Amino acid sequence: MTQTDPATTPSRPDLPTGRLQGRQVFVDTVRLAFEVAADQGWNHITLSDADFADWPLGERAVVDALNRWARRGRTLKMLARHYDQLRLLHPRFVQWRVTWSHLVEAHACQGAAGAELPSAICSPVWTLERLDPLRNTLVASGDAERRVALQERVNECWLRSTPSFPASQLGL
Repeated sequence: MTQTDPATTPSRPDLPTGRLQGRQVFVDTVRLAFEVAADQGWNHITLSDADFADWPLGERAVVDALNRWARRGRTLKMLARHYDQLRLLHPRFVQWRVTWSHLVEAHACQGAAGAELPSAICSPVWTLERLDPLRNTLVASGDAERRVALQERVNECWLRSTPSFPASQLGL
């Protein structure tokens, strides 16, 4: 087995922290989060959004990162009001979800109003929350208090949600 020399191995940029703004910044940060999750082996990721329509989930780079991330013992929780737009706009991700269905738990919280359902990524070490999805005002943080508070808000919606976005549609 060969060892890689850290001095010659390209390093991935750190995840940003602080207040961020802009559509492209949001997309780039989500993309980077999946790359870092794969590189660092995050055991758990929670994604929350009204419909994930404007997330880059269907991009080849994101699906490739998710393929590298997916391993036994890892979990991806998804929470949305509905998954209609995700199914239409992100077919690569939908196929990834079918392949890795044993790692994914998806719920719909249809009764969540407005900002009640956070638009966010939660991980064991970092969070990204879109405070204003229209203006793409974001807050990224590695702070434990912020991470716990955001995860609690997502969990409150999860408790009122029902399973949704199945890996396959069964019918007669």
